[in-house]
Amino acid sequence: MIDNALQFLLHTLLGLFTLALLLRFYLQLTRAPFQNPVSQAVVAVTNFAVKPIRRFVPGIGGVDTSTLLLAYIAQFLLQLGSLWIRDFPLLVADNTIWIALLGLALVGLLKLSIYIFLYAVLLQAILSWINPYTIITPVLEALTRPLLKPLRNRIPTASGFDLTPLVIFIVAELLLIVLITPTEQQLLRLF
Repeated sequence: MIDNALQFLLHTLLGLFTLALLLRFYLQLTRAPFQNPVSQAVVAVTNFAVKPIRRFVPGIGGVDTSTLLLAYIAQFLLQLGSLWIRDFPLLVADNTIWIALLGLALVGLLKLSIYIFLYAVLLQAILSWINPYTIITPVLEALTRPLLKPLRNRIPTASGFDLTPLVIFIVAELLLIVLITPTEQQLLRLF
C-alpha cells in the first residue's frame, strides 16, 4: 500500500513537472505570447530549475535546450524512481537496464508531447464553440498553429466545419498505437 502511494506521488510530482517543462519548451518554440497569464504561470512554475541550468546548457539555434534537457532528466528520474520503489536491483543492473531507462525517458517525453498537442487541439476546438475569446485562446492558437495551418491549407471544410482537429486526433492516436506504445512495451520487457 505504501509502494502504491509512493508511486502515485512520484508520478504526480515528476509527471506534472515534466508537463510544465514541456509546455514551457513548446510555448517558446511556437512563440506563444509571453505576456499571457498562462505562459507566465508556466514560466513561474519552472523558473527555479531552468534558470540555473541555462548557465551551463545554452540554447541551440533558438531552441531552449536547457528546458528540454530538464524535462528529459525529470522523466529519467521518474522511471528510475519507479524501479527503485519496486525494489528493482539497480545497483547490480547491467548496461541494458540503464539504456532501457534512457529509452523509456525519451518515450515518456514523446508520449507527453503528443498528449500536449492532442489536448491543446481538443481544448481549442471546444473553446471555439463555447467562448473563442478566453485568456487561453492566444496560447492555444500559437501552440496548435504549426500542426493545424498546413492541414487547413490542404483539407477543405465540410459544410463550414473544420475537420483538421479530427485529422490531428487520428494521427496522434495512430502514433501512440503504432509507434509509442510498442516501443514502450519493448523497453519494459527488459525489466
